[in-house]
Amino acid sequence: MKTSHFLSLIRQEKRQFAVIGLGRFGRAVCETLHVNGYEVLGIDQDPKLVAEVLADRVVGNAISLDSTDDTALREAGIFEIETVIVAIGNYLKESIITCLNLKEGGVKSVVAKVSSDTHEKILKRLGVDLIIFPEHKAGQDLAYTLTTPAIVDRFKLDPNNSIVEILVPEEFCDKTLAELQLRKNHGVSVLAVGHEEKFKINPPPQERLHRGMILVLLGSNEDIGRLV
Repeated sequence: MKTSHFLSLIRQEKRQFAVIGLGRFGRAVCETLHVNGYEVLGIDQDPKLVAEVLADRVVGNAISLDSTDDTALREAGIFEIETVIVAIGNYLKESIITCLNLKEGGVKSVVAKVSSDTHEKILKRLGVDLIIFPEHKAGQDLAYTLTTPAIVDRFKLDPNNSIVEILVPEEFCDKTLAELQLRKNHGVSVLAVGHEEKFKINPPPQERLHRGMILVLLGSNEDIGRLV
């Protein structure tokens, strides 16, 4: 799915991240965060993977340690980092112990990759804050891309509601928000309108839409689906 303009801007808070597990998934997370200006610490038990991310400059720093060792995590200052992503989903035992260590160590937000439904259930019981099933997410994104090409980006609030960016539909062009009455007619709220990285938040009713503009909408997936 295409990278968002508006949504990427509102996500850009200056936060620190640590990524545990520098395989393909973990490295991709590191690189994306680093490119977007976040401070990222990469962690892996394999010194070779640590050396690779340092050499390729996809992290601010990287260290080699055993994440199942809570003392090693504490001494490295990992418990002080606001958000830690556990990207070792294919190693069930290591993932579970690592997540347990992080939660008990007081990490504010723990995100973990899972490889099965059982893995997901266990991590939910441990209180992991966000669970990612990459294959499932990739499948969803592909389905959205194929069936709703008008959507530029989507941020799921919960299973039933989302914030989406859509290109202004042809039938909306040269009309004002007051004329369209999107909340009344389509059940969605307009959060912003704009072009590229310039957006007007809470646009007034007299805002006129033009071809090529982007609408940022909040609504149920059902209402959004009917609109696009």
